[in-house]
Amino acid sequence: MAATSGRAGKRPSSVWLAERPPVRRKADQPAGLDLDKIVAATVRLLDADGLAKFSMRRLAAELGVTAMSVYWYVDTKDDLLELAMDAVAGEMELPDESDERADWRDQLRHLATEYRAMLLAHPWMPRLLGQYLNFGPRSMAFSNATLRVMARSGLPKESTSGALAAVFQFVYGFATIQGLHRARCQAQGSSLDEYFQKVVGTVQDRPEFAETMELTVNATYAREGLSAEQMLDDDFAFALDLQIAGIEAMRERVQKREAEGLPHQDDRS
Repeated sequence: MAATSGRAGKRPSSVWLAERPPVRRKADQPAGLDLDKIVAATVRLLDADGLAKFSMRRLAAELGVTAMSVYWYVDTKDDLLELAMDAVAGEMELPDESDERADWRDQLRHLATEYRAMLLAHPWMPRLLGQYLNFGPRSMAFSNATLRVMARSGLPKESTSGALAAVFQFVYGFATIQGLHRARCQAQGSSLDEYFQKVVGTVQDRPEFAETMELTVNATYAREGLSAEQMLDDDFAFALDLQIAGIEAMRERVQKREAEGLPHQDDRS
């Protein structure tokens, strides 16, 4: 195939590390087919059918071409999945960094909320994020935005990576579990609210769940009449505020130690 001709040696671990020649459409290739259309169709199929059912043959059928035609544009299915990951990363809205008066906390909340929304909109993303390198141009634009926002928090540079991990790994876990719950409900033909009410109805009279019911379900969610989705939104917002409050607390601790002439390495003590 043209995509692999003239290439030798071990294949790079990521499509973003490969140096492949530009694709030139040959006479026998379908007119109007390009990489952007292939990636968009890939995202549509992954959203509709999930990762397990995705294949190059299904993709080719969606595009109305042969599977061989797709391989003129990508070397492997893995490459295509990486391209799809970067495509959906482009859906996340980045904050306006031109406003010097903007609060870094508001911008960090915005980025975290966008990240959660993207993961929920594309339930196949969490698994792929654990399998592939994620430094396509759109993904890197988002990553760089988080770094610039965190740089304005007042934390020392050596703490930036850990602070971002605390925020975005929390978001990843929260959204992944919520997405799995949604998928389970869809498989059973029910909504998240119906599933939640079914669980509550099953356990509410069991003594081993009495404390949980008293302190959470009856005390908060049932009293306030929240839907399951609203409950998760509120929990997410509060948990995110806790993450940001932790960053502020660590910043103040660092600043105090600096004022006292002490090193940063004992910040966790």
